Amino acid sequence: MEQLLDGLMEIYGNGAEAQLPRYRAALDAFRECYGPGPVHLLRAPGRVNLIGEHTDYNHGYVLPVALDRDVLLLARPRGDGQVRLANMERDFADCSFSVSDAIPPARAGDWSNYARGPAQELTRLLGGPVPGFDGLVSAASPFGVPRGAGVSSSSALTVAMAVAFAHFAGWKGSGAEMARLCSDAEWYVGTRGGIMDQFIALLAEGGHALFLDCRPNDDGDFCTRPVPLPAGYRLLVMDSGVRHTNTRNEFNQRVAACRAGVALLRRGLPHITHLRDVENSGWSGLETQLPEEVTVAALRGQNVELGDLPNVPEDARLRVRACCRHVWTENRRVLETLEVLGSGDIRRVGSLLDEAHASAAADYRISTPELDALTNAAREVDGVAGARLTGAGWGGCVISLVPDGQVDEFTTHVGRVYADKTGREATIFPCQAGPGAGLVTVVEL
Repeated sequence: MEQLLDGLMEIYGNGAEAQLPRYRAALDAFRECYGPGPVHLLRAPGRVNLIGEHTDYNHGYVLPVALDRDVLLLARPRGDGQVRLANMERDFADCSFSVSDAIPPARAGDWSNYARGPAQELTRLLGGPVPGFDGLVSAASPFGVPRGAGVSSSSALTVAMAVAFAHFAGWKGSGAEMARLCSDAEWYVGTRGGIMDQFIALLAEGGHALFLDCRPNDDGDFCTRPVPLPAGYRLLVMDSGVRHTNTRNEFNQRVAACRAGVALLRRGLPHITHLRDVENSGWSGLETQLPEEVTVAALRGQNVELGDLPNVPEDARLRVRACCRHVWTENRRVLETLEVLGSGDIRRVGSLLDEAHASAAADYRISTPELDALTNAAREVDGVAGARLTGAGWGGCVISLVPDGQVDEFTTHVGRVYADKTGREATIFPCQAGPGAGLVTVVEL
């Protein structure tokens, strides 16, 4: 196990020994499922987003951070094109499928779809089937990525699977190519999101956030830049315990509202393709061209093209103006956050986080009473630099920048106030910004 510990040290640093029992348990479970032999250990991290919510699929700006909580995938290649999967969480049944360029999806919500998607996409990209494998997933607490908490557990699983397929196929695509493949793989599942989750899972650096401009350049590459997190502060994650499902109608309705906004603005600005294109236009001149609320059916009657959006009914009422306002203002907040982080103005960073939460709650309507209770409790602790929801919304987590010396006080206060306000228990933990996905090591069982 010395080789394993060396591999873990490169990923988790001083936390490597605490990870050992989890990895050993997963190796024992893999041997029980598939027998002795070499095992490839791969991982992909969850993420929180410091700021920049629902901007990525609008070609905007984001500033995510990789968690030191991850999805662990143990895998052994097969020569018959079959994929067999097991999961250490009992909620997920064993499953299997054959690799091809047209893999039939399992029923909606089946976890194997997060493997079927990347297998199909990589097969199409390479022009032939990729090797299958026997795999075992370990993603449970305390070191796994919490499911439904808004910290990108589904994307982490997709990325882990994609990294495994690429590893066994010998394909070494660029970060942008892999991120795009993983994003397409999540479309297979039914979520019409952007590329932020995939980029941070793949390109993260320890101790840094990742600035990502979600608009590709003419070569298909993306502008990224590691951004050091502020010294003297810890990024604390507060899990509300309220869970959401990313493929729900509400998420895709927000995407539809933004697309509708672009289509309507294009009547006067024919060059635009995304909300990013109006970032230098004054909001007062834009909002008059956008309806407060309109149904999908009414938009189609106006020949407004919304594209492929599963689970969005014709009678869905889209809040076009408010959703577009959130994206327009959020992009500006991301760019200002990048600037003030560089100057060390943490007070202003905190104000921007607070403003971002207010916009997400009022304009995008993705907050909940529980998330609001957490943000309010966090702001009551002296020295805290802002608090806001992170992730798709409708539950999940809140983040806050907390001075190093006040982590214990913060945890106690927020936990107590949240319980008093909601009757729920929040899980609060500091985030160590970790590295991106990849192979940890190979172990012989």
